[in-house]
Amino acid sequence: MSSYNIALNFEDGVTRFVTCKAGEKVLDAAFRAKINLPMDCSDGVCGTCKCRAESGRYDLGDDYIEDALTEDEKEGGLVLTCQMVPESDCVIAVPASSIACKTGQGRFAATVSKVEAHNDAAIVLELDVEATAPVFLPGQYVNIDVPGSGQHRSYSFSSAPGESKISFLIKKISGGVMSTWLDSAQAGNKVELTGPLGSFYLRAVERPLLFLAGGTGLAPFLSMLEVLARAKSQQKVHLIYGVTRDLDLVRVEAIDGYVAKLPNFTYSTVVADTDSTHPRRGWVTQHMPAEAVNDGDVDVYLCGPPPMVDAVRQHFDANGVKPNSFHYEKFTPNAAPRAA
Repeated sequence: MSSYNIALNFEDGVTRFVTCKAGEKVLDAAFRAKINLPMDCSDGVCGTCKCRAESGRYDLGDDYIEDALTEDEKEGGLVLTCQMVPESDCVIAVPASSIACKTGQGRFAATVSKVEAHNDAAIVLELDVEATAPVFLPGQYVNIDVPGSGQHRSYSFSSAPGESKISFLIKKISGGVMSTWLDSAQAGNKVELTGPLGSFYLRAVERPLLFLAGGTGLAPFLSMLEVLARAKSQQKVHLIYGVTRDLDLVRVEAIDGYVAKLPNFTYSTVVADTDSTHPRRGWVTQHMPAEAVNDGDVDVYLCGPPPMVDAVRQHFDANGVKPNSFHYEKFTPNAAPRAA
């Protein structure tokens, strides 16, 4: 008998996964997991349980009235969770906070398996998860408690979902709380993580993709590329990876690996330093090929520092580019990412 993973994305950025049995309605699966999704009648009459299905296949049946869900709403991806029976894994946006639904952030433990420095720019942290492999959407992040500090830092997964070994690409910051701990961290050290979190994640792939990464903002794209490779995606994907200095170009060998795995994947690197000898100098907006923008018929994903996000948005506006969708995540050192 089949079962499906249903990602419930709440308004406050918390994501919880529930398992929906074959033939089971989402509302029932959520209640079984002690998550109180909005509801009143549970009979397809009131519309209180209305959410948005962002991906996946499902059946709504015909046991609901139009006052609860109009045909236009249905065509726009709205669903009634009291009637929705998944036929695949699904992602559902819930118009309520996790607190209102009486659930919270997931928490799990892991053990350090590898700490690898890349120049003075970044650190790759690999962890072995001690219990069930974490489920998340490619692009999401977790909060990692920094042992002995009473603080946590937020990092995007650079590994694919569902693996018992997870990885992160962490910017090295002189005197930073996490960087300082990682300087002496060893295999076997224990850490606690909270998540997954964030609304920056790969949606259903239905058109060409343009990925824009700034510095260690490359991390979520490595997760996305692995998911696309495993799905044997044939869609066009172009990644532009921009950094400040030559030494900031890290994990390029990992990106190279996806050129072989994904037949329609291309990428370029850009270095801002004017003294660099890199063939492409400047900003990502100066090296964005027209074919990658595809006259706006493209889904754009951007992860980088706030000035980069603002520059790309201004570039699109100045050039009259209106992507089909534009998902971005701003990050600054020691601050949680902000997505849109």
